[in-house]
Amino acid sequence: MQQPNPALSSTPSSDFQPDAAKQALRKQIRQQVRKARQQLSTEFQTECAAALVQQAQQFPELQHAQHIALYLSNDGELDTAPLLQYLQQQGNTLYLPVLHPVTAGYLLFQRYDALTPMHCNKFGIREPKPDVTTIGLPAQLDVIFMPLVAFDAKGQRLGMGGGFYDRTLATLPQCGQKPLLVGLAHQCQQVEAVPVEPWDVPLPLVLTPQQLWDFR
Repeated sequence: MQQPNPALSSTPSSDFQPDAAKQALRKQIRQQVRKARQQLSTEFQTECAAALVQQAQQFPELQHAQHIALYLSNDGELDTAPLLQYLQQQGNTLYLPVLHPVTAGYLLFQRYDALTPMHCNKFGIREPKPDVTTIGLPAQLDVIFMPLVAFDAKGQRLGMGGGFYDRTLATLPQCGQKPLLVGLAHQCQQVEAVPVEPWDVPLPLVLTPQQLWDFR
């Protein structure tokens, strides 16, 4: 397992000005961690994907969830395909993120099954073709599995820098039931500390092939 190293989080809101030094550190850590996970062998990725399903089977909140958002892996991320298949077999209603076709910088969560028409978005990531009849509001989801570049022992998350999840989840109501946010990552994506900005919100849970990190 790689030793932790410092990291950062996602994109600022208009209420704050980014710290230049922290932004530079974010960029550096993104490059380092992305390179590390891209170098993982296909065999190791396959083993980790299977181990992730085993961890999910022991995840108590997941057993009681019905509406679950996942994502399709990209850029050396932990392969989510076996987890998606497992959740489908369990009868869960699944959703995938879709780039908002009108409001730039935001995501929609669209219902997904084996017959859902797919296409590649502007980042080259496969996603469902937009269909307003199958959209699920974030507040209606039980669990949202989120991608990340790096995380630390306090649950701070470093994303790719686009801020899509941050902006989208900021629209959740302040009170009432909210989805449980769970980051997915390889163990090598853990870093010593994520230099946080005022807009950063830590994850309550991170699931790796080796363990469930509970920061609540």
